[in-house]
Amino acid sequence: MPVERFDFPSADGHKLAARLDLPEGPVRAYALFAHCFTCGKDIHVAARIAAALAAQGIATIRFDFTGLGGSGGDFANTHFSSNLADLMAAITHMRETDRAPSLLIGHSLGGAAVLAIAGSVPEVKAVAVIGAPFDVGHIIHQFGDKVPEIEEKGEALVNLAGRPFTIRKSFLEDVTQHDQKQRIAHLGRALLVLHSPVDDVVGIDNARQIYEAAHHPKSFISLDKADHLLTQLADAKYAAGVIANWAERYLESIPEPAAPPALPHGQVTVEESRRTKLEEHMVDSPGSEKGLRLT
Repeated sequence: MPVERFDFPSADGHKLAARLDLPEGPVRAYALFAHCFTCGKDIHVAARIAAALAAQGIATIRFDFTGLGGSGGDFANTHFSSNLADLMAAITHMRETDRAPSLLIGHSLGGAAVLAIAGSVPEVKAVAVIGAPFDVGHIIHQFGDKVPEIEEKGEALVNLAGRPFTIRKSFLEDVTQHDQKQRIAHLGRALLVLHSPVDDVVGIDNARQIYEAAHHPKSFISLDKADHLLTQLADAKYAAGVIANWAERYLESIPEPAAPPALPHGQVTVEESRRTKLEEHMVDSPGSEKGLRLT
């Protein structure tokens, strides 16, 4: 699968590392993928989804949010609102390079982020979310007993997925300011909600709340026994295939090159054909070719 690696500026001027996964043939549409909290663009579920979309002719851009992976900036200074700004910076770059996204895909908190911005991006026709929280403030539960320290001291070191991250009070304050219910209700886009009933990070009730808040067209797919990060290859492949096939009916393909204009009445197009010397001496008949074919 062809890949382009590049970077683009965030709203704060940091470089955000990105990659574009392209189909082997013509590009029919573009998608943008938002990764989960403290993850990165190269998480395997993102790679699987990009590959599945490429097989359908849909090119996908995925990038690292500020302070993560190959992107610049300090993660400690980020919050949900800065994630939204990063997503809008990605969309701006896609527009400037004639790659405006028709499809937004988000995993976990990345799912909440695409739900938050989709309604303000006119090019977007469809949104798919995987294991997304309904309430952005849900993320605070992951900080456990560190919350009082964050509130008292202004920040604390929190262990997330085996890695330490500095979480600041500004993060806690920011996530309480987002009314996702209203954003989802006014989404105005086709919505696909994928969630595992045994997700122990973001419970299945979040999927119900998102689904109930949204208007049709909307669909729900259960990811059966998958974990939150879809660490099993079969689960990631299944989610990728579902998204790629579901998106087909909602995405408008990039227009093909315009056909040549019709010729004025009485004019013809002359096309030369290859003839043997023997054929040049043949008498034209209903079954024979002409040296010049008129269309």
